[in-house]
Amino acid sequence: MKKLLDLVAFLPLLDWLALLVFFAAWLGYASFAKRRSQHDGSLLAATNLERWRWMYQATFRDVRVVDGVVVQNLSTSPSFFASTTILIIGGLLAMLGAGEKASELVRELPFTVRTSELVFELKLVLLTAIFVYAFFRFTWSMRQYTFGALLVGSAPDHTRFESGEASREAFADRAGRVMGLAAETFNDGLRAYYLSFAAVAWFFSPWAFLVATFGVIYVLYQREFHSDVLKVLRSEVA
Repeated sequence: MKKLLDLVAFLPLLDWLALLVFFAAWLGYASFAKRRSQHDGSLLAATNLERWRWMYQATFRDVRVVDGVVVQNLSTSPSFFASTTILIIGGLLAMLGAGEKASELVRELPFTVRTSELVFELKLVLLTAIFVYAFFRFTWSMRQYTFGALLVGSAPDHTRFESGEASREAFADRAGRVMGLAAETFNDGLRAYYLSFAAVAWFFSPWAFLVATFGVIYVLYQREFHSDVLKVLRSEVA
C-alpha cells in the first residue's frame, strides 16, 4: 500500500497521462478495428473470406491430408511466438529481481530520463503485463487451430456433401469461423508485440512514450486497412 501511494505521489502527471493514452489507444484501436472490419473490410476480414473458401473447397476433396498440414503449419506461428514470449517474460522478471542494478544500467544509456527505482519497476511491470497478455493470446490461438484441425478431420465424406446429406456452406461457415477466430486471437498477440515497442519508449521519456504510441497505432492502421497485400486479397480471382 505504501509503495502504491509513493508511486502516485512521485510519478509525474505527464507520465500518468502517457500511460492513460497508451491504454486508451490500445483498447480504442482494437474496438475500432473490430467494428470497421465488419463494414469496410480489413486484412483480417479479407483473409477470413479466404478461410471460408478454403473450408468450402475442402468439402470437394476425398483426402484432406493437405488441409490438415496447412492447419498444422498455421499453428506454428503462435507456437513460436508463445515460446519466445516466455523467454522475454523470464528476462523481464529477472530485471525486476535486480531492480536497482538494472535501473542504474538504464540511466547510463543516452537520452533516457532519470527516474526513481520505483518508477523504473513500474515500466518493467507494464512491459511484463503486455507480454503476459500476448502469451495467453498466442496459446489460445494454438488451441483454436487444434479445434480447426479437429473439424477438418471430422468433416463428412465428400459423397455426403454431393448427395445433399451435409451442407457445404454450413461446414464452411463453422470451420472457417473457428479458423478466423484463431487468426484473430493471434492478431491480438501480434498487436501486443507492436505496442510493447511504444512501452519501451517510456524508458526514454513520457513524450517519447506518447509519440511512439501514436506511431505504432498508425503503423497498425496502415497495415490492416491500407496495405498492398490487402488490395491483392480483395481483388477478385477469375
